[in-house]
Amino acid sequence: MKKKKYNIAIAGATGVVGKEFLKILEERNFPVGEIRLLASERSAGSTLEFKGKDEPVRLLNEETFEGIDIGLFSPGASVSAVYAPKAGKAGCIVVDNTSQFRMDPDVPLVVPEVNPGAIAQYRTKNIIANPNCSTIQLVVALKPIHDKYRIKRIVVSTYQSVSGAGKEAMEELSDQVRKLFNMQEPEAKVFQHRIAFNCLPQIDSFLENGYTKEEMKMVNETKKIFGDDSIKVTATAVRVPVFIGHSEAVNIETEKPIKPEDVKKLLSKAPGVTLLDEPKKGVYPMPTDASGQDDVFVGRIRKDESVENGINLWVVSDNLRKGAALNAVQIAEVLIKDYI
Repeated sequence: MKKKKYNIAIAGATGVVGKEFLKILEERNFPVGEIRLLASERSAGSTLEFKGKDEPVRLLNEETFEGIDIGLFSPGASVSAVYAPKAGKAGCIVVDNTSQFRMDPDVPLVVPEVNPGAIAQYRTKNIIANPNCSTIQLVVALKPIHDKYRIKRIVVSTYQSVSGAGKEAMEELSDQVRKLFNMQEPEAKVFQHRIAFNCLPQIDSFLENGYTKEEMKMVNETKKIFGDDSIKVTATAVRVPVFIGHSEAVNIETEKPIKPEDVKKLLSKAPGVTLLDEPKKGVYPMPTDASGQDDVFVGRIRKDESVENGINLWVVSDNLRKGAALNAVQIAEVLIKDYI
């Protein structure tokens, strides 16, 4: 017999994604029994509001998962590495938003609009991985196209907001702007260089191949989610001075002939996608459109005239919602509907 309510733990509850988890659980009326908010010593003892009630923030430790059905994790990869397996062994199904388990062959990497069936693999470790924020919006936009025309190559350049680097990064951008307007020298602590009125072609550290970890996450995760290692993917990830909302310039090449009008028709009906594509009227997706919204926004769809079967798209999404917390809650919704 199915439960009517489920006990939920949020690890990393006081971070920007943790707070977004709480907001989305409430907005979507998720059937929460007990809510258990978990964080580090620095935040333990504080409170966060959920459904009009102040809930205490507890110290994250291995005992905190007893009696919990689902854990929504966003505490940082090193913390997830320690506590997600312990939560899993305690019978809690973990939906992990960090990079720790994404490429683990025993852990499904899931975007519900794209590969919901992969959730069934959670039983091996009781862990499901939430993909990188930039990967999520990319695959939501491209899945309908891949199903019909078979994508053979993807070239993506990202324009990623500072919220992807956390609360301190948002504060740094705000502080730098304020100082520059007051003729003061801004400090760069979170980022290697000033982010205000600047673009940084580096997200995460550089690897031996010259790409950053962020860029290779997009390459590897896209192939895993689509279940197709033959797709060629290359990425350039750039941090821009926007608070919320990641944007992507996407170029695809398909095996079958493809026309922009067919792509527009396809995406206008795609789950989780909103089409904004009337460029002559100034209608195209921007971070201000996506902020606070659930869907992935797509526009500027046009033929790539340099190849036979090529299309260019512009893809925008709220990285804290669909790129993180919403996707995890949607996974939890599938779990309670079909699996537990």
